Amino acid sequence: MSSDLCRCHWVDLSKPDYVAYHDTEWGVPVYDDTKLFEFLTLEAAQAGLSWYTVLKKRDNYRQAFADFDPVKVASFDEAKAAELLQNPGIIRNRLKVAAAINNAARFLEVQAEFGSFSNYQWRFVDGKPQQNSIASPADFRATSPESDAFSKDLKKRGFKFVGSTIIYAHMQACGMVNDHHNNCFRKTAL
Repeated sequence: MSSDLCRCHWVDLSKPDYVAYHDTEWGVPVYDDTKLFEFLTLEAAQAGLSWYTVLKKRDNYRQAFADFDPVKVASFDEAKAAELLQNPGIIRNRLKVAAAINNAARFLEVQAEFGSFSNYQWRFVDGKPQQNSIASPADFRATSPESDAFSKDLKKRGFKFVGSTIIYAHMQACGMVNDHHNNCFRKTAL
């Protein structure tokens, strides 16, 4: 990881794991349903916190949430939820844990209806990443008409912790939008 490369302003260069996330994952289009469920779960867990807080706990989340297998997570019962709330490796918020379990079941319903969650999700951007022009931090947005529509539809389907801001962050993370700064070395790589 070269510190000579121009990166997005939000990347803290003193945190190698954060730099690696920016350089190799953030904004890369994701079509794998397990990975999409992971991002959806982690973005919901991040609500009210920094992404870096969740990123540091991601390996713990993978272990606690069955490698983000939605079939397994959807089967978690009250005893498993109580166990998760005792796990110091994850964000121990009762509503967020309950949302992850609920969202796994809703995720499976979407898969059954659309063939995959990916098919469903990518419809909100006509199947290809939106390329946004980000010349300064002021150009970053927290929501978009697409995240509003995606969020509204998820809520209608019974998903929790899927407000438009959370969904826009999800869209950024899994490459539905390319919000790398115009001068960032990753901008044209995607």
